[in-house]
Amino acid sequence: MKKILVLKGGISPERDVSLVSGSEIAKELRLSQYDVCELDPADYPRLADLLLAIEAEHPFMVFNGLHGGCGENGDLQAALQLAGIPFTGSLSKGSTLAMDKYIAKLLVAEEGVPVPKHILMRGNLLEDYNDPSDYRAITETLGLPIIVKPNDAGSSVGISMVEDICSLKEAVNEAFKYCSTVLLEEYIPGRELTVSILDDKAMPVVEIKPKAGWYDYQNKYTKGNTEYLAPAPIDEAMAHLAQLYAVRAFKALSCSVYGRVDFRLDEDKLYFLEVNTLPGMTALSLTPMAAKAAGMSFGDLLETIIKNSVARHVEVS
Repeated sequence: MKKILVLKGGISPERDVSLVSGSEIAKELRLSQYDVCELDPADYPRLADLLLAIEAEHPFMVFNGLHGGCGENGDLQAALQLAGIPFTGSLSKGSTLAMDKYIAKLLVAEEGVPVPKHILMRGNLLEDYNDPSDYRAITETLGLPIIVKPNDAGSSVGISMVEDICSLKEAVNEAFKYCSTVLLEEYIPGRELTVSILDDKAMPVVEIKPKAGWYDYQNKYTKGNTEYLAPAPIDEAMAHLAQLYAVRAFKALSCSVYGRVDFRLDEDKLYFLEVNTLPGMTALSLTPMAAKAAGMSFGDLLETIIKNSVARHVEVS
């Protein structure tokens, strides 16, 4: 029986989501007759200690169920690559590029995919200002509302929608709690779409429809708060364009094996938001939803991710 080691939890702000993802992955893999071991990187003070614990288990494959932080930003991937340990998902380069939302937007825009207007703050430029009129140039550039988000976090952690310039400073302060750089982004009205990628191919488009407000952390992870439509009720040409843009963005960022690409659709124009290299695997997660719409079970999805990760490992070794 082949052993798979599932990483879950970690120390990022997305720990709770990762614990659920990792548990769901481990549960399904056991049903598929794998010998499954689960490890939480939070139990190991140094990355070197975690690598030793992984090597001691002699796994056939590491299934990375982490979200955010060093589990998704390329650090862990680089360490596993150097140690010659096979793992699921993108390699270190793709993980690093996709995790930096600002860099990702620059690269994807060069591929001809529209992106929202945006401003990167490498430091808290609003810290010393008390009068909102002093930073009105930001709203003149991006308009209102503005989406304020940590530049390298996911799961909607630390994200705010600012509808009044007087609220901008508070939102920026909140985002800086999670990241040393903060992205301010033009709000694109319309619909939320997402396209999962598996083996460089796009799966059916999924539409995300919060029942109230916008797709923030509460609506994302509270059952019943959001409706998911898979496949999305959009015309065939728009669905094809979303899938085309998704694959283009995925490849532009050197991602591999699987991932998820998020968009906003404003009438007839798509805007790229980000690539998630380790999309959630919970009961409310979008990639398993897209796989189901394509006729794949959760077990089939995991098996395909493992198979493609093995092939990629052999290719780069």
